[in-house]
Amino acid sequence: MYAAGGYFYPGKDLTALQNEMSGYLDLGYSVVKMKIGAVPLAEDLRRIEAVLKILKTSDQLAVDANGRFDLETAIAYAKALAPYGLRWYEEAGDPLDYELQAKLAPFYPGPMATGENLFSVQDARNLIRYAGLRPDRDILQFDCALSYGLVEYLRILNMLKEYGWSPVRCIPHGGHQMSLNIAAGLGLGGNESYPGIFQPFGGFADGIPVENGYVKLPDIPGIGFEAKNELFRVMKALVEN
Repeated sequence: MYAAGGYFYPGKDLTALQNEMSGYLDLGYSVVKMKIGAVPLAEDLRRIEAVLKILKTSDQLAVDANGRFDLETAIAYAKALAPYGLRWYEEAGDPLDYELQAKLAPFYPGPMATGENLFSVQDARNLIRYAGLRPDRDILQFDCALSYGLVEYLRILNMLKEYGWSPVRCIPHGGHQMSLNIAAGLGLGGNESYPGIFQPFGGFADGIPVENGYVKLPDIPGIGFEAKNELFRVMKALVEN
């Protein structure tokens, strides 16, 4: 499991960013992810370096641009980020701009990640065919809950096998229990977590801690949301009102 956060908020300085990431480590996560791209490159590098100061190794940190860069900016970031040895550089450009991703790849030798905004096997196949992704290092983030259901996700995995990709290269977007259950059941390489945001859906079952970056599944029927008391309280209040 990795913890996603590091969003941009007014008045959020480097100390606040470090405190947020330290909080995820205290919860048991060993890998964290932060947003980039809303400030100039030089400022983003200061943010990244601030987080790296509280981590043991640089591959504990991933960065996510949320598809905001044109090719020139994506390459500039790639050149600047490459020496850090980060976990991955995520979604530099528009998720459907496979040409941008393919042209970016030669400038970034480390892992890149993308795919969370592709929901069909057809789009996923075009990503694999045309985006220059490398099955020995890059990460595919197709969202289990958004990919037109579990059956379509299974079709995507079958397609990936045909192109020589292992399911362990899939680390789904969607930091909630439904994605976790699917990731575990299909033998994927991990799952995202939102321990501090997107509540009450974010995070995992109550009473099951994250330990050294791993979490267990609750031994109950259902898809996992059933073990979140706060979600149950919110849904109950909506029904009653």
